[in-house]
Amino acid sequence: MSAQEFLVVDRLSRDFGGQRAVAEVSFTLPEGALTALIGPNGAGKTTLFNLVAGALPPTSGAVRFRGQPVLEAAQATRLGVARTFQNIRLFPGLSVLENVLAAMGGHSFWQGSFRLPRRLEEERLRLKRAHYLLEDLGLAHLGEQPARTIPFGQQRLLEIARALALQPRLLLLDEPAAGLNRTETAALAELIRRLHGRGLSLLLVEHDMHLVMHLASRVIVLEQGRIIADGTPAEVQCDERVRTAYLGPPAE
Repeated sequence: MSAQEFLVVDRLSRDFGGQRAVAEVSFTLPEGALTALIGPNGAGKTTLFNLVAGALPPTSGAVRFRGQPVLEAAQATRLGVARTFQNIRLFPGLSVLENVLAAMGGHSFWQGSFRLPRRLEEERLRLKRAHYLLEDLGLAHLGEQPARTIPFGQQRLLEIARALALQPRLLLLDEPAAGLNRTETAALAELIRRLHGRGLSLLLVEHDMHLVMHLASRVIVLEQGRIIADGTPAEVQCDERVRTAYLGPPAE
């Protein structure tokens, strides 16, 4: 597998009834990329995320990750793809720590009831890793609180912690700054830079253009399910098609 074949999206299309949400989309991402996917509402960004994550089957085309075809969500997770959601999906009644542990998976009741030394050691390591994730994302002090009771911005961080608990090679972030204030968005940007600096590959959908243009080294622009631009932030901001479809005229 070459560096350019880390993620391959090959002529990918998805129809819903008579509506084509994603149309013949092709691109590759090398390992270590930090790429943004932008476009107006209804452009097909979340549908494309669902296809890459295996949550939707394509109408035509294919997704390959690390040389393997992505056929379903569980398989994508095993290959090393994790994602967050535009609308937060936590277990609201579980504690912050339990949400992270749930993402890691665990043992059945019968496996756990025997309390074998190997099982106890595995459980100790799971707890250690969960605590580390919460500390790394600044959530350790909230570990015992129910997820529904923590502030919205910290729920966003908890969802990222749950995705990181899967130990992904590629993290898909679907509008991670939605609903955040300026201070929270700045902290999110710093977190994304830190994760990328550790070697994690990231693909994010985001409407906050300040965040996108200061984080991503590459920006892919969708309109009506098709790629209309693909380049550096500077190149995309100067593209007339992108300004017409999404960004609007440059500021005076």
